[in-house]
Amino acid sequence: MATKVVDLLYWRSLPQTGVVFTGLVVVLAGMFQLSTITVLSHLLLALMGLTTALRLYYKLLELLHWNPGLHPFQSQLDGDGTLTDEATVAVVEGAVLRIAFALTELKRLVFIGSVVDSIKFAAFLYLLTHVGVATSGLTLVMAGVITAFSVPLLYRKQQVRIRRLSRSLRTTTKRIKTMFMSMYRKVIPASAAASDHAPTPPPTPAPVSPAPKQKAKAK
Repeated sequence: MATKVVDLLYWRSLPQTGVVFTGLVVVLAGMFQLSTITVLSHLLLALMGLTTALRLYYKLLELLHWNPGLHPFQSQLDGDGTLTDEATVAVVEGAVLRIAFALTELKRLVFIGSVVDSIKFAAFLYLLTHVGVATSGLTLVMAGVITAFSVPLLYRKQQVRIRRLSRSLRTTTKRIKTMFMSMYRKVIPASAAASDHAPTPPPTPAPVSPAPKQKAKAK
């Protein structure tokens, strides 16, 4: 499944990716105007209309003896989509492990298991409140779909320029870091030298203890 998704995102099969990308954009655009149930119902009705027309066409060819009775969707009907016991157990275990991991991380963030991570999570939630006011979740989903299908294609088309730009950015970052480190090294020895040349306070005299009394001579 992961390999198929990567192939779709990198446009390795142009017709297949074009159909998937167009379908996703059309569905999300339709959800802006209609409800999700209405959009899905219309999509299934359109798909059934197409399959019914094709099935009737093959049936007509069979009646005219131009088709030996082949079903246009026999490969889809013969495909075994059932899961074995082992596959079902593996899928359930994977889902349970992901849910448990998500709940553990959420508990750690909410109950301040790490102060830094909790502060980052709180800042992220605060940003999400502003994003929710400005846009809707459906808009973010559409933007994510367009970005997911556009960025890999853009990278493949402009790979040389993007690599050249990334190298120049890394070089500039290294130069800025080196400049700040050199300035830091110049400031730190100067402050250390100033502290070395500072006058040292005179030593405080040790308190003089009173002389012990001489013992009286024995008579």
